[in-house]
Amino acid sequence: MQKELLEKLQNLTILYAEDEIGIRENISDSLSYYVKEVYQASNGEEAYNIYLDKKPDIILSDIHMPILNGIELVKKVRQIDRQIPVIMITAHTDKEYLLEAVEQRLEKYIVKPIELEVLFEVFKKCLDTIEFNKKITLEIDSNYVYDYDKKELKYKNEIVLLNKKEISFFELLIKNQNRIVSYEELQDKVWIDDVMTDSALRSLVRNLRKKLPTDIILNLSGIGYRFV
Repeated sequence: MQKELLEKLQNLTILYAEDEIGIRENISDSLSYYVKEVYQASNGEEAYNIYLDKKPDIILSDIHMPILNGIELVKKVRQIDRQIPVIMITAHTDKEYLLEAVEQRLEKYIVKPIELEVLFEVFKKCLDTIEFNKKITLEIDSNYVYDYDKKELKYKNEIVLLNKKEISFFELLIKNQNRIVSYEELQDKVWIDDVMTDSALRSLVRNLRKKLPTDIILNLSGIGYRFV
């Protein structure tokens, strides 16, 4: 296995949902040597609760499980998260049955028994997806690309240098591109334990506007900020 892949796997957390305890523990034990952590679930409902609590990097799920099956699990996850890579495991080759699974934007489905070599090939694809998802193109101007992993903003491939508070401010607007970010949210997410004064906020926005190649930040007086 490639050294680079092994290094990247060490930072991954995986949610593994499988109702057959022998299979689940065997695969989990094997994976634990390569990844940061494996969260185990014996049914879809338990897996969904773990997903909400732990926010894993990848979901690995069997289709047939009690209470909530794998497809129902992924449907619930996809209602709030369209990006997390999902690998579906099945003992079936029924094309119509698998079609519903594929419609949930899977990275791949794997037919049992699971072979680790095959699984790691899929993990490699998942890593590519994860790295791609960390780069956000702004809806207001596609020339702006923000890399969450590197905390790096680029405009037409040129880096725009931002300080720590400017990054926090910018990320908050990125995560809420379709609505106004209130002053209360700025206090909680950007200033956190410090007191956000009007002058400090105005100073931050003024300096940020000077750095940005185009004017994309709009202030709604008395309400908050959003992208134009």
